[in-house]
Amino acid sequence: MRNVDILIIGGGPAGLAAAISAYEAGSRNILILEREENLGGILKQCIHNGFGLHTFKEELTGPEYAQRYIDKVLEYGIPAQCDTMVIDITPDKVVTAVSRGAGLEHFKAKSIILAMGCRERPRGSLGTPGWRCSGIFTAGTAQKFTNLKGMMPGKRVVILGSGDIGLIMARRMTFMGAKVLACVELMPFSAGLKRNIVQCLDDYDIPLLLSHTVVDIAGRERLEGVTVAEVDPKTLKPIEGTEQYYECDTLLLSVGLIPENELTTMAGVKISPATNGAEVNENLETSVEGIFSCGNVLHVHDLVDYVSEESAKAGVNAHKYVQGQLPKEENTLEVVSGFGVSGAVPQHISQELDEPITIMFRPRGVFKDAQVCIDVGDVQVAAKKSRILTPGEMVTLKFSPEYLRKNTNADKITVRVEAQQS
Repeated sequence: MRNVDILIIGGGPAGLAAAISAYEAGSRNILILEREENLGGILKQCIHNGFGLHTFKEELTGPEYAQRYIDKVLEYGIPAQCDTMVIDITPDKVVTAVSRGAGLEHFKAKSIILAMGCRERPRGSLGTPGWRCSGIFTAGTAQKFTNLKGMMPGKRVVILGSGDIGLIMARRMTFMGAKVLACVELMPFSAGLKRNIVQCLDDYDIPLLLSHTVVDIAGRERLEGVTVAEVDPKTLKPIEGTEQYYECDTLLLSVGLIPENELTTMAGVKISPATNGAEVNENLETSVEGIFSCGNVLHVHDLVDYVSEESAKAGVNAHKYVQGQLPKEENTLEVVSGFGVSGAVPQHISQELDEPITIMFRPRGVFKDAQVCIDVGDVQVAAKKSRILTPGEMVTLKFSPEYLRKNTNADKITVRVEAQQS
């Protein structure tokens, strides 16, 4: 059994940023375990630009952004063991992993950082009627085929869901010579960033059908077409008589991401039903002492720059924990998601908070001329105005220690939206 001070599971943008910050804080006995053959995570196949504006003040492609962090890991000599699958974590921080080169290995860690990222929601979770024919891919799989393998999934494409990767693939498939017939979204609003709607759909005259869904799939061996219908915005049930048939050979699914928290659960960490990630305090420490969570495995981000910023904090706090410098959480307040707020992170904040932290969440709908309010107990302590809030873009706000001093008898912290819903 190998002893490690800080063991990081995942070598994508979250794991890389955590490792670098832990090293710069003073830790030297660090190990990254990555199941793929190379570091970089999903960014390796994201060849479009738009990364790094917050972190590096310049616009980079996904591989360029990842390489900045990979180069720093190599410069520091932080060991990374790729092609290694972690299969078990115990609450006392014993990690079991398997790889082709080393076989079965056991690691005893003083601290663990969970940075496993997400997987895409598959067709099987949708319950769409029709044959299980070829030609149906998740948007990320299609992205890997086109960008890394040089293979075209098809020529006539319908995209179900308007997550960012689906929007980006609408543009990418157009660049590759395919005809994208429509992007079909169940909700009355898009789940993607506004800039991606403009740059990936509007600029190429690709229709975005809001409050629509695929109700039937035609084709036994290969996809032949899909039937799309309008849905009731309140019940989300198809409206009879609104069906429209699209002849196509490819259906791409961009219907949500699922944080990969099977290992988190094995470690006994408490999971938030709102984010499907771990519940954490302001230090990004989970309910199991010494285990930290960050990046998309904690909650799905909209920008990788925020993943890096959050994960760097996890790395610093893991170092402090190993050094015995991280205060034990005793008097904490629960962070409650109020009206218009979904999945506020962190879920717990110490009453002895000594420096500002960032609270992040996604709006539950589209709100115009809104303000985000923070209540400590029954007292409103802060408000931040916004022209528009949408589910596709995360909201970040600073929570200062002085807010807690305004109501020392409070039992909770509530984050809520004040606005008329569009």
